[in-house]
Amino acid sequence: MEPILELRHVTKAYEGFTLEDVSFALPRGYIMGLIGPNGAGKTTIVKSILNLVRIDGGEIRVAGLDHRRDEVDVRSRIGFVHENPRFHDALTVERAAAVIAPFYPTWDRAEFGRLAAEFGLPRRQRVRTLSRGQRTRFALAVALAHRAELLLLDEPSSGLDPVFRRELLDRLSGVIEGGHTSVLFSTHITADLDRIADYVTFVRQGRLVFSAAKDDVRERWVLVKGGTELLTDEVRARLAGIVVHEFGFTALTGDLAGLRALLAGAQLVVEPATLEDVLFYTGRRAHDDLRLYDDRR
Repeated sequence: MEPILELRHVTKAYEGFTLEDVSFALPRGYIMGLIGPNGAGKTTIVKSILNLVRIDGGEIRVAGLDHRRDEVDVRSRIGFVHENPRFHDALTVERAAAVIAPFYPTWDRAEFGRLAAEFGLPRRQRVRTLSRGQRTRFALAVALAHRAELLLLDEPSSGLDPVFRRELLDRLSGVIEGGHTSVLFSTHITADLDRIADYVTFVRQGRLVFSAAKDDVRERWVLVKGGTELLTDEVRARLAGIVVHEFGFTALTGDLAGLRALLAGAQLVVEPATLEDVLFYTGRRAHDDLRLYDDRR
């Protein structure tokens, strides 16, 4: 089946930053987490999909449509929830929704009313008086009311209280159950993706590190711990990053079999890696050790 979203060799250059040759695909009916440190290019990717910035090269397709040539049709299929949702602040929730509705041929007024009630949105309250959590609920209700095929979420849970974050994640899991809607969830809160993501795409400094099923990421990457005497150049070459502490080192590897073969007989502790571990350790060079103690004694 054709993916709902596909990026092919996408490039966008700014002064001091370049999103370079990024390619990945999101199958229909799944949630993909888009992770990376601040400034990695996550927001540039989201804005490029929405054609809010013009890419310099490559191709973006949504539901098989070119995001530039078929821009109007593409946008009608996308629901966008930003970190700080902005609407017509002087209008009430109900009136703001009525202003938005004509832009979407598939808008379902009854569905918006149902979602507003479910999310506890005060429909006669002015948008400018809504809390941050209420604004995010409103943005999600708008996205779901026009039955978007692709939800783009740009840091929607950042700064939200834990209770609403949990509600948001549960809602996203429910959204994809029918297979009609897919989600691209850009966030730096990797624990959220550990909970709900099916796929993970990791970008750093404008480059794609990997894009894979979450289970494949978990199977590939593991944490290893051992004594610092094991850190030869050959061993370092198999590590994505190293943290040295008083009693040894901790590092990430995607080549456990090769590492074990190299260190046959050595004492090595292996633990599963979380997405947060992957994000932290792959952001470090193998020879750029982070020391957590003073070894100058």
